[in-house]
Amino acid sequence: MDCTLFQEKTEQVVENCSQVIVGKEDKIRLIFTAFLCSGHVLLEDVPGTGKTMLLRAFAKTVGSGFKRIQFTPDLLPSDLTGINFYNQKKADFEFRPGPLFTNMVLADEINRATPRTQSSLLEAMEEGQITVDGVTYPMGEPFFVMATQNPVESYGTFPLPEAQMDRFFMKLSLGYMTREQEMAVISREPSAVRLEGLKPVFSMEELRKMKAEFPKVKVHEDVLGYMMDIVEKTRKESRFVTGVSTRGAIALYKASQVTAACAGRDFVIPEDVILVAPYVLSHRIILRGAESFEDARNYLKEMMDGIPVPLEA
Repeated sequence: MDCTLFQEKTEQVVENCSQVIVGKEDKIRLIFTAFLCSGHVLLEDVPGTGKTMLLRAFAKTVGSGFKRIQFTPDLLPSDLTGINFYNQKKADFEFRPGPLFTNMVLADEINRATPRTQSSLLEAMEEGQITVDGVTYPMGEPFFVMATQNPVESYGTFPLPEAQMDRFFMKLSLGYMTREQEMAVISREPSAVRLEGLKPVFSMEELRKMKAEFPKVKVHEDVLGYMMDIVEKTRKESRFVTGVSTRGAIALYKASQVTAACAGRDFVIPEDVILVAPYVLSHRIILRGAESFEDARNYLKEMMDGIPVPLEA
């Protein structure tokens, strides 16, 4: 397996997005990893850290169809999926597709929508289809949901249920830039201007090839066993109410394969697993008590430190 294409495109994606968002190269790589795995990404951070801008930059870099949806408490499921309306000219009902019928969806402030509206995303995110009035419509390929939410706001928000959280491949947090990076961003031209100048860096043919190639990355039995040690430990850990699901274990396996390919290897090493595990698994864990997502990530890292890492024979 030749991993040259993965290396080249990863660097091009990071370089392109970095023209808009400064100092977040590691998060761009993780978003690209989730995208290649046909997963979805949830970005949670305080307002004004560039969540929406980063996702818009990534959408322009990929070059697929893109739609942004501002989630609000009065948003209805039909506002996302579409409706059947009566066409007087044809004297018959006709389906009008909603904004979910595109390649990349930016669900801005997803936790502001009611649970009923949030649930309309479940079928689309997991099965790549939408059912309206008993008729099922397939989604386009690729289909990628990028959602944002603010952790400090509680008024007018509805926390995502466990079933919805488990459908997100990764949960990320940008954090603040360094002092030097922030000074550079403040004094340069607006990010919106730079965003308009971004160009796609690869074709749909190259994307299809990469999605077909990464499952060929080899995972040694010892490394696979290490992944399962992590997953099983989360299910037995006393601080966790529930551990990682089978869907989460599959996501960890795929993310490790893509990480290895993007690093130029056709085999997974334990370091690949250690790198992606906190982002793929933390949001799937439910803690005892009202502890935060960061607490879950810290507990997971602490738990992983106690699991023996397989060594090369």
